[in-house]
Amino acid sequence: MAQSSCKTLVQWLVAALLIALLGGAQAVAICNIDSSQLNLCRAAVTGQNPPPPDEKCCAVVRQANLRCLCSYKSTLPSFGINPKNALALPGKCGLQWPPNC
Repeated sequence: MAQSSCKTLVQWLVAALLIALLGGAQAVAICNIDSSQLNLCRAAVTGQNPPPPDEKCCAVVRQANLRCLCSYKSTLPSFGINPKNALALPGKCGLQWPPNC
């Protein structure tokens, strides 16, 4: 019970941190991605039938630390990102997610 509570608290803290970071005027690096570049992939990870990622988005995905991004996947819906679309993005860019992600 305490472990589950701690995990939930950590997830909320990560979500709050991401909101604060993305809402600021200054770009920061998250999992090797400059936060100012995240919008390059926004269309490809939102909505029910998103368009395929373009080359600019795939360039961002290729530089990302995918193992690091795995730890954020539970917070994606709070940013309007469809987790199913986000998890498909590396494959559409010719990459594979790390095992156990």
